[in-house]
Amino acid sequence: MSSGAGQYGGQQGRGGPTGPLERVLLVWDAPNMDMSLGSLLGARPTSAYRPRFDAVGRWLLDLAGPEAEAEACVFTNVAPGSIDIVRPWVEALRNVGFAVFAKPKTSEDSDVDDDMLAHIDLRAGEGMLRHVVVASGDGRAFREPLEKLIEVGTDVTVIGFREYAGFALASETLSFLDLEDIDGVFREPLPRVSLDTLPDEGAWLPPFRSLRSLLDRR
Repeated sequence: MSSGAGQYGGQQGRGGPTGPLERVLLVWDAPNMDMSLGSLLGARPTSAYRPRFDAVGRWLLDLAGPEAEAEACVFTNVAPGSIDIVRPWVEALRNVGFAVFAKPKTSEDSDVDDDMLAHIDLRAGEGMLRHVVVASGDGRAFREPLEKLIEVGTDVTVIGFREYAGFALASETLSFLDLEDIDGVFREPLPRVSLDTLPDEGAWLPPFRSLRSLLDRR
């Protein structure tokens, strides 16, 4: 893992007569969360449907309480030619208080899953990790490592979208929180009516794309 994520310390535990504080760690899988949100909406999200990280940060601080140190990290890939687009978002995250681990997207395999797991392992190895929050729907990468953390006494919460977090919903040990249930994360309710959440009176399921787009596929 790159030293950028491994060496980041967040808000360091304040030493003293009682020793360092326990840590509550959030790791956010930006590629997976962006893909899940785009699939949910059927399009690129507008500003109304982009998550507000200040609200996520306040939720994490409330989860940590005064007795623990809160550390929030976003892990992302940077595709060639996208630096000017990504830079304002990264700077906004850092201004909120999030650390950002950025990795060039040099191939389809250059994701950030291993970097996220390495950072979790780093914090777990320090012996003060009380709670891990993972924002991802990638069960293949995270289910087994997170369940092992629970076995050694670390609390684990998965946050994401219920439509794409089946591994957490099906687990007997992992806790799941839908991102939309965190107060203030979205400016407007997500348009997420699905066959699983139909009201008694029925609902329209809008098309993902214009019917005219069929003409472009010839």
